[in-house]
Amino acid sequence: MRAHQIAETYPAVVSLDSDALDAVRLLAGHRLPGLLITDAKGRPAAVLPASQVVRFLVPGYVQDDPSLAAVLNESMADRVADKLTGKTVRAMMPKDLKEVPSAQFDDTIVEVAALMARNRCPLIAVVEDKKLIGVITASRLLEVALAPH
Repeated sequence: MRAHQIAETYPAVVSLDSDALDAVRLLAGHRLPGLLITDAKGRPAAVLPASQVVRFLVPGYVQDDPSLAAVLNESMADRVADKLTGKTVRAMMPKDLKEVPSAQFDDTIVEVAALMARNRCPLIAVVEDKKLIGVITASRLLEVALAPH
């Protein structure tokens, strides 16, 4: 089976200049594993895993000392929207996030799985002539791999 045969339309394709709050609402509303970030020409540039979005929302001092989380009240969760308001997706991007290579439309599922595993990425963009044709998530890949043949 080839990448283009299992690639799906993905609802969370955003640019670096997209509104952060809208992007996170998209991510949460569809329970997705991450955001696919595109460049100015709409080509896949990076994947921002949902775990990195959560990391952006948790204060650095709590990340450094998780025991401090116990003393924060639940109203902190109410301030998530405040932290994202007026920001772009670019603001959520970790400095060490590397660009994730895309799968070619005719790659096999084993090639896609290797790419996903090597990059520890929850989704892979599938391209043909640098144009996005769909996305393969880890759960979609597993669904196809586990299907009876």
